[in-house]
Amino acid sequence: ALQHASQELKADREIVLAAVQQSVMALRYASEELRADRAVVLAAVQQDGWALEYASQELRADREVVLAAVKQSGRALQHASQELKADREIVLAAVQQSVMALR
Repeated sequence: ALQHASQELKADREIVLAAVQQSVMALRYASEELRADRAVVLAAVQQDGWALEYASQELRADREVVLAAVKQSGRALQHASQELKADREIVLAAVQQSVMALR
């Protein structure tokens, strides 16, 4: 539903938080500012790690956000920053969740 909302509502934190709790795909349609909002992105990746794909570059390099994402879906590792793809704890968490994380 968020994809059909106005730009103003796509930038409304309360609406986007409610939307990502229903479907993490809503993060894809959130404003750029909210895709860089740590709380919004954490809420999304804790529900489905694949939401990391729609997070800002800064949050793809945020250790806590990426760790939450890969613990939920190991394959989310592909959306992490290069630096975190080389982080032993992050990679271990990813492969413990799914051996497919290394593909």
